[in-house]
Amino acid sequence: MNTLTRLVLACMLPSVPWLPHAAGDTLPPAEAAAGWIQLFDGETLFGWKPRGPAVWEVVDGAIVHRPDSGRGMLGTTTEFADFELSVEFWVDAAADSGVFLRCPAEGEVTHENASEVSIGDQHPQWPTGSLSGRKRIASQQTTAGRWSRFDVRALGPDVEIKLNGAVAVETRDARFARGPICLQYWSGPGPVKFRNVKLRPLGLKSLFNGKDLAGWKEIPGRKSVYSVTPQGWLNVRNGNGDLQSVETFADFVFQLDIISNGQHLNSGVFFRALPGQFWSGYESQIRNQWEGDDRARPVDFGTGGIYNRQPARRVVSTDGQWFTKTIIAHGRHMAVWIDGYLVSDFQDNRPPQESARQGYRAQAGVLSLQGHDPTTDLSFRNLRIAELPAASR
Repeated sequence: MNTLTRLVLACMLPSVPWLPHAAGDTLPPAEAAAGWIQLFDGETLFGWKPRGPAVWEVVDGAIVHRPDSGRGMLGTTTEFADFELSVEFWVDAAADSGVFLRCPAEGEVTHENASEVSIGDQHPQWPTGSLSGRKRIASQQTTAGRWSRFDVRALGPDVEIKLNGAVAVETRDARFARGPICLQYWSGPGPVKFRNVKLRPLGLKSLFNGKDLAGWKEIPGRKSVYSVTPQGWLNVRNGNGDLQSVETFADFVFQLDIISNGQHLNSGVFFRALPGQFWSGYESQIRNQWEGDDRARPVDFGTGGIYNRQPARRVVSTDGQWFTKTIIAHGRHMAVWIDGYLVSDFQDNRPPQESARQGYRAQAGVLSLQGHDPTTDLSFRNLRIAELPAASR
């Protein structure tokens, strides 16, 4: 399906949260612009890690548990707090499996230390669609032997689970605030499969009013010019320069739309930066350039790479086109998605330092938008952020 077709379908069917697309492709533009991100790219297990002896593989665009391996989980390396989650699953009639929400960052995962959306039609207490240990599905469905879909909304203590479009559970579960998403294999002779695993962070607030630079502070004495365009976009020209948020953030989800108005322009989004200090903090690179015809070979870390730490595994964005960047940082871990595609997944294992330029920084810092050099000409819009709550375990 080409991009134009997807856009047409998105306009025709606004109430449908997901439109099918080829495995390994980026999200349809309407979904990416709305803040959805892929947790599974359809081709690799980048952004996931096994937890337990179970072996997980990618087969025909799906995450598959290898039947000859043991019990276990596959968890995201990134933690999430408030979100909408969509995941398709396939199991046989004897399977016992589940999708776990807000899991502990390390160690064993059970329905007692995470919220488990149950998979297993034959389970006597918590059949498919139940929130195990909390609330049974209102109207049981048969899901074995075919692809089915969960749509989960978790906002604070409120949890809603839909199974194949029908509300299965509505309840409150205030036990856990944040954590990875985990896929489980518990028992059953046949394979357990998952695909189209996607998430949209919730609870984000605006950081830019589209009228002026209220809430932002420019480091004086620099060459960049920051302004608000007639369209309500935040624009930066020339450089070098640094525009910093007044508020500080430590663990967060930050989403914004960006357009580079020139060829291979260089800029960046800094976070956990030191207030008033020029170009400090971690830098999520902006540079839509790659070697030859291979987008998997970024130039100068590539858009979404963690500058000087980890290059983007693929340059997804293109000059002259709006794209959405999602940055999630918690503790030593930080990950960046471009148009919903995970391009970097970095763990900072350096010794602690005051500045992230010299070592690991956990403390809250400002966000900043970089003007790099005299060629700089970029615009930003829809800047929005949510602070992640402290882990509740």
